[in-house]
Amino acid sequence: MLVLGLESSCDETGVALYDTEAGLLAHHLHTQMAMHAEYGGVVPELASRDHIRRVLPLTEACLQEANKTRQDIDAIAYTQGPGLAGALLTAAAVANGLGVALGKPVIGVHHLEGHLLSPLLANPAPHFPFVALLVSGGHTQLMAVHGVGNYTLLGETLDDAAGEAFDKTAKLLDLGYPGGPALSKLADSGDVSRFTLPRPMQHSGDLDFSFAGLKTAVLTLVKKQADIDAQTRADICAAFQAAIVDVISTKCLKAMKQTGMQQLVVAGGVGANRQLRAGLDLMAARRKFKVYYPPLDLCTDNGAMIAFAGAQRLQHCQTAGPFSVKPRWDLASLPHA
Repeated sequence: MLVLGLESSCDETGVALYDTEAGLLAHHLHTQMAMHAEYGGVVPELASRDHIRRVLPLTEACLQEANKTRQDIDAIAYTQGPGLAGALLTAAAVANGLGVALGKPVIGVHHLEGHLLSPLLANPAPHFPFVALLVSGGHTQLMAVHGVGNYTLLGETLDDAAGEAFDKTAKLLDLGYPGGPALSKLADSGDVSRFTLPRPMQHSGDLDFSFAGLKTAVLTLVKKQADIDAQTRADICAAFQAAIVDVISTKCLKAMKQTGMQQLVVAGGVGANRQLRAGLDLMAARRKFKVYYPPLDLCTDNGAMIAFAGAQRLQHCQTAGPFSVKPRWDLASLPHA
């Protein structure tokens, strides 16, 4: 079965072709990062208009790369939610329009489920069940994943997500937008021992997170500095990143112990962070469990994860549905096999 996947939930337009026998055949992505940088954040109306311009050319590029035609497509998957309503409507409209024109089934996919299942595209890939860490600009959650659609929330952030904390801290340090990647890069040249920052809820006894206080601690630290030169900025970045990695690693270890599972899957944009990967890999080596990540180019929002998740749902537990978008959508409400 050849599935076309369309992603347009926020500020990245992703298109991919996934074959259930041959695997991922092609995927293309356009990011709106440069366009939104001028405004210091995502402008929903601009995001929606840009998705409209990009989605069909990206679809044609995927078909050409895979040496396929529209008639070869067996099903179409699109991000139904959650996300920006106007942005979601772009992929939804194109998917359903193609579905009607080609006489093919169309299925809406939960954006977070796409992220959760994306490490299954890696080689080697995990198998069910596993603990999943979803860590991105909008979400920081730990889940027990027993199968497609069968997810149990173990813990989540009570305020800022990890990626959001990265971006807000970067803004305090005048690192531009989006600041998370810039902060991480600058941290590589910083002295992690110069400043000590708190590890909120690291030993709270549960699996929830809180990063707003860490951001506030950075603000207080910045205000105390008489002069923030390049090295001081790098040192603050290193201390901030180390605090994030320590908290996430501790919570992941607790989740592994609590569930008794032997596999940890990391998904979402912050999952590409090298220091986080190094910390989790070290912990896994010491505690004798395995960690899996999606390929780096599939960590951020992309069409490949939507095509793959759509294929899994069509094969196992869900039929095509009517045209709709769900800007707010509880992952726990999904049907499972």
